[in-house]
Amino acid sequence: MTSTKLLALAARIERFPIAGSFTISRGAKTEAVTVVAEVSRDGLTGRGECVPYPRYGETPEATLAAVKAMQEAVAGGLTRTALQTAMPSGAARNALDCALIDLEAKAAGLRAWNLLDRPPPTERTTAYTISLGAPEAMAVATAKAAHRPLLKIKLGGDGDPERIAAVRKAAPAAELIVDANEAWTEANLEHNLAACAAAGVTLVEQPLPAGKGEALARIKRPLAVCADESVHDRASLAPLRDRYDAVNIKLDKSGGLTEALAMADAAQALGFEIMIGCMVATSLSMAPAMLVAPQARFVDLDGPLLLARDRDHGLRYDGSLVYPPDASLWG
Repeated sequence: MTSTKLLALAARIERFPIAGSFTISRGAKTEAVTVVAEVSRDGLTGRGECVPYPRYGETPEATLAAVKAMQEAVAGGLTRTALQTAMPSGAARNALDCALIDLEAKAAGLRAWNLLDRPPPTERTTAYTISLGAPEAMAVATAKAAHRPLLKIKLGGDGDPERIAAVRKAAPAAELIVDANEAWTEANLEHNLAACAAAGVTLVEQPLPAGKGEALARIKRPLAVCADESVHDRASLAPLRDRYDAVNIKLDKSGGLTEALAMADAAQALGFEIMIGCMVATSLSMAPAMLVAPQARFVDLDGPLLLARDRDHGLRYDGSLVYPPDASLWG
């Protein structure tokens, strides 16, 4: 991509209301707060979206400032390769990385997967999330989504065996995956895993707090366990091999699609199954993640389905099928 004109970088915070609320073990929220980066040159604009995550000490304001701090570097011709060391992994780098890829693809007249020499994404079944609540409330929410083939159930520690039993009764035919968001302890780990296995759960995400997963290496795991908060980029993969069977790759954790694709390759080489996941966000966040989906056993890109409204030209969802993005959205 060559031009005599400088690249221009702009960024802003955007807010999208959630349909109802979204509740996990760490709390509830009623809106998705995103940061959008736009990189422009020669009448073309590439966009990327990220979700700052308080779990990692990120705020929308600090993330916006981190993106804007790269304006001089971008104007000077910052490449995606250089970006990987110019910024730490995290939400801010994700927005800028995806914006640069989008602009490169537009300038080259290629789809992003052709530009990056990756397999073209196809439609995939995405998980649909059931928020944490009392067993009765979760059963009601599950019953409304029981027609969906793959449900992701948010759990929260005490009372989880009752929750997953209620969910299974409400959706007897759906494949279930569980996300505990670090809420279990060594004391209830085996009991909760057994309850999930009894309910026919396929996989449990992040049962123990990040950095405290030693017990997972000592027990006989009755079903697959997936790292989420414990895994961020390629450097974090190797120490997890004796504790986890799968890893959840999220672009906001990895710091963009560039690292996420490299991470997927490295994870497969280490024998991990892959989930491609998301924060609650618009289709602009989901679109780049679709390029990781060909390598994923589980696709969890339901963010827009949880919003009261998505952005224009959003991804096409047909029930639980999610389709690759149109060029009008991204890539």
